[in-house]
Amino acid sequence: MTRFKSQGINNTFKNAGKGIRICLKTENNMRVHFFIALFVIVLGLVLDLSVAKLCILLLAIGLVVVAEMLNSAIEFTLDAMFHNKYSKLVGMAKDISAGAVMFATTISAIIGCIIFGKAIWDLF
Repeated sequence: MTRFKSQGINNTFKNAGKGIRICLKTENNMRVHFFIALFVIVLGLVLDLSVAKLCILLLAIGLVVVAEMLNSAIEFTLDAMFHNKYSKLVGMAKDISAGAVMFATTISAIIGCIIFGKAIWDLF
């Protein structure tokens, strides 16, 4: 049992949508990831990739977006807790979360190269 009032399913989706909008509005990298994701999806459809390959691409995109959103949440939380004051431990935590985004992005780019490289190679 929670001592907080249940917010209901509509407010749950409303708050989640608000979180996505905040991330897109405040985080430049999130906008970059978003536009690259749109490009990748359109390219996958144009190249008529299999459903399995499109699903793999969607999972890779999801991995990057989730990592970026968690990174932003960690940064906002630490900035609020420490009132934007420098701390070596806060800096380390932010660097680690940024590293997670970079790792997810690198893996996703490799997946994209494997899938699109084969599809483009097959065109020629």
